Amino acid sequence: MSKIIIVYHSGYGHTKKLAEAVLAGTLDGGADARLIAVGELDDAAWAELDLADAIIFGAPTYMGGPSADFKKFADASSKPWMGQKWKDKIAAGFTNSATMNGDKFSTIQYLITLAMQHSMIWAGLGIMPANTKAATRNDLNYVGGFAGLLSQSPADASPEEAPSPGDLDTAKVFGARIAAVTARWKAGQPA
Repeated sequence: MSKIIIVYHSGYGHTKKLAEAVLAGTLDGGADARLIAVGELDDAAWAELDLADAIIFGAPTYMGGPSADFKKFADASSKPWMGQKWKDKIAAGFTNSATMNGDKFSTIQYLITLAMQHSMIWAGLGIMPANTKAATRNDLNYVGGFAGLLSQSPADASPEEAPSPGDLDTAKVFGARIAAVTARWKAGQPA
């Protein structure tokens, strides 16, 4: 069974709700997975990250990039980076912002760069966007991400109201994909 850690920051609760949907997908996909909020990282959590087969990064997009709290975690990851403890683990990422665009790709690109510096293997969303005239807001991948999971929560919406059901369903599909990719990658590794 693959071990997946979803490490995330959520300022208002929307990204946490998205992280919980990603977690549900990884569990449905057969992984042993859990969430770790960046504010709850202790020595035991860092050790779990080192032992994981995959790490999924999640951060809200604030002012065109990941939140400062997530960036603080990323900066602190220089300790495992020194020993290349995350090398060849599967990596993936997700973000949420108040607008449809919100420069979310800048956050995803940051997460990809973080993974590449750790010598990880990046896995994207893996599903086509809902880009037809018949598409509705609750279709899978309505926001249209490829490199990672993108979600939108209006600035005046509570976590009970957003992200949308379609974004949460997309998060579950994404989590299941990362579980499958991780299992496949792990099965191909020598003992």
